[in-house]
Amino acid sequence: AGEGNEPVPGHGTGPPAPERVLFPPTFSVSEIKNKQRRHFMFLRWKQQQRKEKLALKKKRKKEREALGDKAPPKAVPKTIENQRVYDETTVDPNDEEVAFDEATDEFAPYFNRQTVPKILITTSDRPRGRTVRFCEQLATVIPNSHVYYRRGLALKRIIPQCIARDFTDLIVINEDRKIPNGLVLSHLPDGPTAHFRMSSVRLRKEIKRKGKEPTEHVPELILNNFTTRLGHSIGRMFAALFPHDPQFIGRQVATFHNQRDYIFFRFHRYIFKSEKKVGIQELGPRFTLKLRSLQKGTFDSKFGEYEWIHKRREMDTSRRKFHL
Repeated sequence: AGEGNEPVPGHGTGPPAPERVLFPPTFSVSEIKNKQRRHFMFLRWKQQQRKEKLALKKKRKKEREALGDKAPPKAVPKTIENQRVYDETTVDPNDEEVAFDEATDEFAPYFNRQTVPKILITTSDRPRGRTVRFCEQLATVIPNSHVYYRRGLALKRIIPQCIARDFTDLIVINEDRKIPNGLVLSHLPDGPTAHFRMSSVRLRKEIKRKGKEPTEHVPELILNNFTTRLGHSIGRMFAALFPHDPQFIGRQVATFHNQRDYIFFRFHRYIFKSEKKVGIQELGPRFTLKLRSLQKGTFDSKFGEYEWIHKRREMDTSRRKFHL
């Protein structure tokens, strides 16, 4: 036996400790030809990266606790959001020109409480079951909305009938291969009309840990990150769908959250657990919208005048450029 506490090789009482895997700085998983071995080594490499990242995070936390008030401020991580290219059409809340435009635009009667929202929800020609259920659930989210399933009736004929019956907005849900994939929102009687691409539709039964069915209370409305003139117009279109005075006793919230020009819709119920904690339940449905065009006036596919059209090859040249 050797002296000291170091064990002699071959005379230990237990199995040798596993060696720590250290990859060289120039290690590349792609150089491994065997597919299974390559996948296994990639998982081990990712595991090592996570351990090193966690150890560095703990080390920095201890250093900050030791320095106390003298600790340097935390570094702000770089994201696509905070590196966004400045848009000259960003709205200033104190801009007199913006205030004048809002006082005279098509939504002014709604914001001046001269009109009460009344919405017609319809579909493409001969909708399938999933689209029908989505429209029914959307009608339970938007107060004073009515569902009409059209069969062969053109939108140009529907719009005059809506205006005659005092509808303020028309929502059309389009589908492709039995899946809802588009939404047309037209403000009546003078427009504008927005065309959205719809994706990630989830009905109530498809949402995990969902709450009970929504009540008939008027929900609160949250609009996030609609900062440009175009985004401001879209936000006002969504606001005009809901009555001005929400019924807070219902504790229901409809949210339109804009992030990188994708508009995420969520419908929640909240409850105050204590003075500092709030619990939320998602009620559904949920979906994501991407603006494709904004048209002046009501829907007119042939002779309509467009305010804005999304042109991918011209507008999507930078990942840090957003329009809403």
